[in-house]
Amino acid sequence: MLRQRNTQSVRIKTTSYRTGKFLVRLLLGCVTRIRLVRRENANLTGGFLLAANHISHFDPFVISSVIRRKIDWMTMAEFFRSPAVGFLLRAVDTFPADRDRANRKTIRTAIERLKEGRIVGLFPEGGIRDGARSLLEGAPLRPGASTLAHIAGVPILPCVIVGSDRLYSTKRWLPTSGRRTPVWIAFGDPISHFPGLEKSEARTRIEFELAAAFKSLYAELQQTFHLTSDDLPHPPQERMQRCRASGRRGDLVVPKIGNRSGCPTVRRDTFHRIAASGMDAVLCASINFIHMRHRLNGHSRAEMERYVEECEQLTADQYYASSHDDNLAEALGNGHSTITWRSPIETKFPANNIACADFFPSERGRSAPTVFILHALMSTSPVGYRRCAQHFNQLGWNACFVRLPYHYSRVPRGYWNGELAITCDLIRNAEGLRQGVTEVRQLMSALRERGSGEFGLLATSYGGWIGALIALVERDLRFVALMAPIVNIEHAIWESPAARCIRRELRRANIEPALVARHFHLSSPIHNLPLSDPARVLFVAGEFDSIAPLEQLETIQQKWCGSELLRVRQGHFGYRMLGATIARLKARGL
Repeated sequence: MLRQRNTQSVRIKTTSYRTGKFLVRLLLGCVTRIRLVRRENANLTGGFLLAANHISHFDPFVISSVIRRKIDWMTMAEFFRSPAVGFLLRAVDTFPADRDRANRKTIRTAIERLKEGRIVGLFPEGGIRDGARSLLEGAPLRPGASTLAHIAGVPILPCVIVGSDRLYSTKRWLPTSGRRTPVWIAFGDPISHFPGLEKSEARTRIEFELAAAFKSLYAELQQTFHLTSDDLPHPPQERMQRCRASGRRGDLVVPKIGNRSGCPTVRRDTFHRIAASGMDAVLCASINFIHMRHRLNGHSRAEMERYVEECEQLTADQYYASSHDDNLAEALGNGHSTITWRSPIETKFPANNIACADFFPSERGRSAPTVFILHALMSTSPVGYRRCAQHFNQLGWNACFVRLPYHYSRVPRGYWNGELAITCDLIRNAEGLRQGVTEVRQLMSALRERGSGEFGLLATSYGGWIGALIALVERDLRFVALMAPIVNIEHAIWESPAARCIRRELRRANIEPALVARHFHLSSPIHNLPLSDPARVLFVAGEFDSIAPLEQLETIQQKWCGSELLRVRQGHFGYRMLGATIARLKARGL
């Protein structure tokens, strides 16, 4: 009977935690844009201690929202004095801690939960700290974390959070703020409890490594995201005073939109954000619905391990090597508007094995430079791209619209257009990307034989992903224009709202992020550098994009040093981006 009650209590608290986490993520998703470094480090199994710096009361909510597992936070005892607040805190397994003295009950509770394989979260600073009082600036570390880790025999995971203190500003929570508040979080490597050392030596070693980890992660965040002095921690009172002062002045916050001039009103900007978010949400729901019909089998993990092990031995140039096709070169010489040839990558779907491209020649003939147009995932019509081709023809460029794997004429019977290009079958996804890259490289090789030696890429979303991979292995590109490209595969799989069903299937098959990450050197543009000149690369980002978020494109633009980033006021799906991109390419002289 007692065991039944305990089980029921655990279920209730777990449900309460998940419900609260869902509501918090929903709220934070509207007002914050969280950027993570090494999120995979937080996916440890078993019990461990999560130790984070503390700059605001929002920290536990923000950190919990990005970690998949449940966290039992040690919370100041003062918060439990209110019966209502105390009830809510206990409902999610938070337990009180006295920050001024060691409490045996608190220590016993923490150790029991750690030994049960749970995560216990704490702030070793003992309260909100900034400046010289913060661990980030070298303040001394309290001994509680090292003691708990050593007694419980579990590792400590260091975590640094920056930016959450700006949420004390009321403006940050209002729709009129224009943009979500960025918050940066970095997870370090787990720190051992050093079982082989004496108690005092182990605790000293843990404290030393934890303090060093905090300072190292803080420096990494500043360097990676180029944080300004305003981004760094400030006292809550200062943040609130700034908000009140700006409110008295009647300041109007106007977000910066790409390279455009003029100042659109906040109201109009809010309308575009809501419209774009709504469109993205509807289409993401549609994509997830289609993904529901795809399932993995019991051999999926073993197949994935074999595939990744084979790919680890290859470089990008080897993986995307394209064989010469005499028939393709001959077909180009015949001057047909549509050409087909045998794909160098064989799949189990015969329709997908026939590559296809539509040519739109300019008046200069085949010797003119050629732009390859790579469409988006599940693109429903090539009409817009054909109009785009006409613009390039007027500029003296030939245009080639490439039908990417599993799209248009390459769709197997019984499937939707593009349905098989991205599913929970990551091997098929990778081979589809490989097909797309190698087929474009074949076209480039054949065109070189026909006297065309200059090329450009105009690519959207899924096509932008393929375009970025082409830039990793091809040098002869006059320009590479990537509109809302998928550049961070880690985000695309484990965080994107369009991949919820994919994530569920991967977890069911025990395919974890670490296994997938072993293929990033071949498939994730953000984890690589281009062979093409970065100065010729133009990234185009939607300000309100939730699938290829602005911060991901900002990160790769900084990594591909010399590339350009153009911001457009739309979500992932929209028509503003194409016109803005062509206008920018014209201004750059192509």
